[in-house]
Amino acid sequence: MKKNYFFIASLLLLLLSIFGFSDNLIWDLGQESNSDPKFIIHGLFMFAWFIIFVVQTNFIRKGDYKTHMKWGIAGMVTAIGVFLSTVYVFIAIFESWDAMAFYVKANRFFMLSFAVFVVLGYLHRREATKHKRLIYLASLLILEPILSRVSGHIGIENFNYAAAFILLVWNGLFVSLLVYDWMTLKKIHKISWLGFMWFYIVLAISILT
Repeated sequence: MKKNYFFIASLLLLLLSIFGFSDNLIWDLGQESNSDPKFIIHGLFMFAWFIIFVVQTNFIRKGDYKTHMKWGIAGMVTAIGVFLSTVYVFIAIFESWDAMAFYVKANRFFMLSFAVFVVLGYLHRREATKHKRLIYLASLLILEPILSRVSGHIGIENFNYAAAFILLVWNGLFVSLLVYDWMTLKKIHKISWLGFMWFYIVLAISILT
């Protein structure tokens, strides 16, 4: 559990992203977004982030800390690309706050949170216990577009059912971190429960505003 959890979790996130955007990658290549530079660049940065996350957790799993630290630079550059490309997409498809669905509002907060968590992860890069949780939580907070696509691909068309599916998977990923904490630390790490709490605070703000 201690050795493999983050590798397995990162691999699952990558597989979810590949399946969620499989239409863009495999079976509907002619769709409009595949010829739009802003979506192409954003998608490449997102995939690069999840790929690097898998690579980095595998280095740690194998005890190759030196290479992990070298790849950390690539991870930071990719995180900057994820943030800037997403902000550009947000601006390009701008809607007034009142016109946005609550989950679209939440994604604005979550992307800013991603940036904050990644920066904190970098600042705590020599404190493994904090670093890995901050980077993992950063990755969890930007999952809504991926999970929404997954729900559509498996045939969940009803909005309420899709929302229930997304929350079930999303919560499961957060809870798995809490279980990992308990099994390895015999307590829930402060970063883990604060990250989970922040997830629900953002959802509440987005629904109520």
